[in-house]
Amino acid sequence: VEQEQEDFGPQLVNKLEVCGISANDVKKLMDAGFYTVEAVAYAPKKQLLSIKGISDAKADKIISESIKLVPMGFTTATEFHQRRSEVVQLTTGSKELDKLLGGGIETGSITEIFGEFRTGKTQLCHTIAVTCQLPIDMQGGEGKCLYIDTEGTFRPERLIAVADRYGLSGEDVLDNVAFARAYNTDHQSQLLLQASAMMAESRFALLIVDSATALYRTDYSGRGELSARQMHMAKFLRTLLRLADEFGVAVVITNQVVAQVDGAAMFTADPKKPIGGNIMAHASTTRLYLRKGRGETRICKIYDSPCLPEAEAVFAINPDGIGDAKE
Repeated sequence: VEQEQEDFGPQLVNKLEVCGISANDVKKLMDAGFYTVEAVAYAPKKQLLSIKGISDAKADKIISESIKLVPMGFTTATEFHQRRSEVVQLTTGSKELDKLLGGGIETGSITEIFGEFRTGKTQLCHTIAVTCQLPIDMQGGEGKCLYIDTEGTFRPERLIAVADRYGLSGEDVLDNVAFARAYNTDHQSQLLLQASAMMAESRFALLIVDSATALYRTDYSGRGELSARQMHMAKFLRTLLRLADEFGVAVVITNQVVAQVDGAAMFTADPKKPIGGNIMAHASTTRLYLRKGRGETRICKIYDSPCLPEAEAVFAINPDGIGDAKE
């Protein structure tokens, strides 16, 4: 069984030692945040050259060895289709919402959830932090969860409430959630390096960044710093995408909205749009827009997705997490 385990999932960067890369260089790669062969193969050469002690010739050798281990060429669409059908979906806790998403939150890609305050973004994050630990046949991901919180809204007691609903032990559920609070944008990016180290060690199914953008709104202000902000955010999102590709985790980020105050706002029924501009829009695979319904109900709309039609679903925020709205 061990052998099968090795073929599936990411290959640790130590594997390069067999291919003639010195242990010293492998350690340098690990210190720079490259824990898997995939990470090295997916990185541009420029990034490897920026590591202290890696020369041009070494970088070429490292890249050519890692490309041999990671399939990066063309495959047929049939083969890709086969792989797509094996993608695990994580249930959101609401059947209606799962149906809208074609099964649930998809692993291996970035799902962005945005909406005003009190639309259920954080509640949805708390619910999937538990459901990702369920067995695959219960629409879970059989893995741990990494939770990066930037707004100070993480509440373990919410996780226990959701765990009770699924008949899981509250203590085990909390043990399987690795939590970090990010205090500024650089720290937020730094945490992703630690995340990749943890993912290389044990199986994670989900990475949540509850508000990927909140700190960017305050660390950078005004038009003058806009391009610096977007560059920093683009790097952060690129790293998230790399983690999703490398470890096949589901990445869920929440985003805030901004009111449009230009002339066009008069003609749109809902003059709110997600912040982060085009960089944010291109980075996320699926974008979900949440808005408030009556009482506890919330409405989720697919704002952008490569394969799902624009449609809406109604769900409710219950004491035990996200569920279906009662008629």
